[in-house]
Amino acid sequence: MSKTRISRRTMFKGLGGATIGLPLLEEMLVSSVLAAPTNTVPTRAFNVFFGLGIPAPLQTEGFAGVLEPLKPLSDKLLIMRNVDQVRCDERGINAHFDGASGAFTAEPPDGEAKSGGPSIDQVVRRAVHPKGMPPGMVPTLIGGTYFRRSRLSRYVHSYNEDGTVAATMQERPRDLFKRVFGDVQVPDNAVDKRRQRLKKSVLDSVVGQYKEYTGKSSTLGKASRARITEHLERIREYELRALLMRDPRTPARPEKSRLKHGGAADPNGQGIDITLEELTGEWRLMADLYALAIQTDRVRFGSLTFLAAGERIRLTGDYKYGGKTRFKFNDSKQLRRSGDQGCSHEWWHKFNEKKRNEALRWHAHMKMREVAYFLKRLDGADSKEVNGKTILENSMITISTESGDGRHSNVRRELSGVFHAITGANGRFKTGEIMDVGAEGLDVYNTMLRGMGVSRRLGPVRREVRGVDKIRA
Repeated sequence: MSKTRISRRTMFKGLGGATIGLPLLEEMLVSSVLAAPTNTVPTRAFNVFFGLGIPAPLQTEGFAGVLEPLKPLSDKLLIMRNVDQVRCDERGINAHFDGASGAFTAEPPDGEAKSGGPSIDQVVRRAVHPKGMPPGMVPTLIGGTYFRRSRLSRYVHSYNEDGTVAATMQERPRDLFKRVFGDVQVPDNAVDKRRQRLKKSVLDSVVGQYKEYTGKSSTLGKASRARITEHLERIREYELRALLMRDPRTPARPEKSRLKHGGAADPNGQGIDITLEELTGEWRLMADLYALAIQTDRVRFGSLTFLAAGERIRLTGDYKYGGKTRFKFNDSKQLRRSGDQGCSHEWWHKFNEKKRNEALRWHAHMKMREVAYFLKRLDGADSKEVNGKTILENSMITISTESGDGRHSNVRRELSGVFHAITGANGRFKTGEIMDVGAEGLDVYNTMLRGMGVSRRLGPVRREVRGVDKIRA
């Protein structure tokens, strides 16, 4: 029995550059009942960064401590302890900055606006797509929620070969949505109602193609037609959330991002007051949009940031996990300080392995909860691929931070034991373990690149290659 075949890269294209990727359909998988899948799983590499780190002694507690939110994903992650990033130290600059610069590059910064080399996602991208990405795809997507502004690598974590930023940072949900799915441009003098309505949604500009694929004359099967309808409804939902930042059922004038951005987000390094609801509400929308971009195959490389290196916020609010209130954040009151001295940043500088460090623990726990939120978006039924695995399982997603210990009195302590975790990359790396690797980040990254079939190596040319083969499957 013959079956209509369409490309995995088929897209709806509308006015003003609007581009909507199709979901995975039955017609994209096989050409006949007996044929093997004709569409292979694409190579993807993403860097996920969270600010301030997890002190190395707390990492030894495994899922019984601050790593608890990662436990539901433990079979799909390799958590690596005892990773040394001391080579990233830049004399005269604190580890918040140089440690962040070394995350995913394993090199110290090159000034305040460049990294010391390319990030691992971009090395993979150049190797897999030496002539550029397929048409209609965002080459690199960089996004996140952050506030600390001084020095670029505090918040950007994807770099080109020459150390320059691989793409513009998207920090507002509506900007990230437009970067991925495009924006409908309408002339100022347009009066036609149809044209005016196009201002409301990029989906309005692809309605003709939508009807062609889902109508009675469509060559697609019933299940695929229904999947396309559900897919576009989901994009519409996220678009409304990005543009309105409220319940899409509530008619209202579109609001801008509720969080502070630009200079207002980092007033002379003194920090800002923010509630947990404000922080996680917008972050989760950013995470949803970023995951949607991956699911629609609009992007395969880039980075996502949850809080900058050396982040300075004064957080308040009840922290709930597992249906229970686990802690009440009130940084300034609990630290009995104002300004930058009253920010959660200070809990890391006060870390003492002989004490309970309760506030730090719950801040770190919260960060793992939010990282896990993003990862789970790529591990559901809507993220299944042709090999039966999820996008999370098939991608190389590297999770890291800036330091292993927030105290500035010892560089080796600050830049040793930096938390790292990776996904399996379609069976290339071990998962389901917490491993003491005892190796330099440079060697870990180069082993990951080799596992991805990339010959390019990071670091000094004459440096001996020291593979960390125990992380490979």
